[in-house]
Amino acid sequence: MTRAPTNLLAVRSLLLAHLNVDPDIDRPADLEPAEVGIVGDPDHRGGYHCGSDRVVVNDYSVVESSRDRNGLTLDAAALDVGGFEVRSGGRTHTLSSFSLWCVGQCVANAADTRDLREIIYSPDGTTVKRWDRLGKRTSGDSSHLWHTHFSFFRDAIKAGRDQRPLFRRYLSSIGLLEDDDMTPEEHNWLATVHTNLTVLDGRNPIGQIYTRLAEGRDDTGAPVAGNYNLKTMAAQLIAIQAGLNTLAARDFTDEPAIIAGVLAGLTPEKIAAAIPPTIAKQVADELARRLVA
Repeated sequence: MTRAPTNLLAVRSLLLAHLNVDPDIDRPADLEPAEVGIVGDPDHRGGYHCGSDRVVVNDYSVVESSRDRNGLTLDAAALDVGGFEVRSGGRTHTLSSFSLWCVGQCVANAADTRDLREIIYSPDGTTVKRWDRLGKRTSGDSSHLWHTHFSFFRDAIKAGRDQRPLFRRYLSSIGLLEDDDMTPEEHNWLATVHTNLTVLDGRNPIGQIYTRLAEGRDDTGAPVAGNYNLKTMAAQLIAIQAGLNTLAARDFTDEPAIIAGVLAGLTPEKIAAAIPPTIAKQVADELARRLVA
């Protein structure tokens, strides 16, 4: 019989954990467990809420994409999300704003939306629209005025891929989840950079560059004459530091030269004018003594 797959149950739990604000009370403003469905009721036949035991002839959820044909199992591949209203970040967030945000991410082809086949939703509670990755349909029935339907390609469900990143980003964007809004591709890139910067032992390209720099070898492994390496660079830095220390210890002030330079620019009249009267006689007597001597 049709079953609810683990990866969609994880999405369901994530949404209820943050949008069912008061889990102990059934409130119209909260997203209640009964409003988040995966498997269709027993009479439901055909579509993404059904597994292989309930699909019908020419079922659109199977025949229109090889991803669905190749991924068909007993697992359902859809999620319905009912109405809610939460306050966060000074704003009110509802099913409509949630749906529009998700559709916007799909239109932008965000990496964490690429397993989504379609979203059937109402932007205003009066009209029903459908975003369809395959471009087959643009609307849906009136039940989607009060709930939003997400269809996932069946091969993604079969592979067990985590479908929470898109919904985590939504919850983070409205301030209900302390998370970041990086896509899975950005997380993978960041993890690679971190690994390369912290493992510098020759096991990865950056580590190999580091090793060659340290040993003064080229990319073939051969030593390069005169090539800078960490050892020669360290020796040069030590020599430079020693030179700086020597210069710092020197006294670059040449007082006699400074005095001679100052006196060279003074006339006898200026020198006499600069001598205070109280010591002028002493200077005159000293000069006379030196002339006699």
